[in-house]
Amino acid sequence: HNLQVCVPSLPSQIFHVLRRQMLRPYRKPLIILTPKSLLRHKAAVSPLADLASGEFRNVIGEVKALDAGKVERVVLCSGKVYYDLAKARDDAKADNVAIVRLEQLYPFPQEQLAQELKRFPKVTSLCWAQEEPRNQGAWFWIQHLLRDCLQSGQTLAVSSRPSSASPAAGYLDVHQAQQRALVEEALR
Repeated sequence: HNLQVCVPSLPSQIFHVLRRQMLRPYRKPLIILTPKSLLRHKAAVSPLADLASGEFRNVIGEVKALDAGKVERVVLCSGKVYYDLAKARDDAKADNVAIVRLEQLYPFPQEQLAQELKRFPKVTSLCWAQEEPRNQGAWFWIQHLLRDCLQSGQTLAVSSRPSSASPAAGYLDVHQAQQRALVEEALR
């Protein structure tokens, strides 16, 4: 626990993680992973009240008012991919899928995630969704920690771009097709 790795998806989360860093009586290196495109994303907004009060949340649970008893699948993610997943789920009217964001990857918020997953008693499958290729990103670093949060009878899958030596496809059309495919796979 000698450093922190955070992937904030909201302006208020960025504010509170930086504020937390300065107010702590001790210093640890803080690594913040966030793309520039999230700064201009129309859905990535926070009300002023979230900046004035509150704190950094390591896990952001489902924000949509879903019937927890009808949820059959939970998609776990971090960062900008959340907005693609939420839009695709809303477009498909898939009210049986919950999306949970991990805003801190290290130290891993295992207790908070396990508590959030207990909200959905009928979930049989969980999926980690990431934009990065399968051999990159957070998957290989946290998959064993995600498995530790599973309850009896639950399975864990991953939805990502195919493994690659390069972090990007190099062609916009290929990139967009891969993004659509990983979002569709995560919500299935």
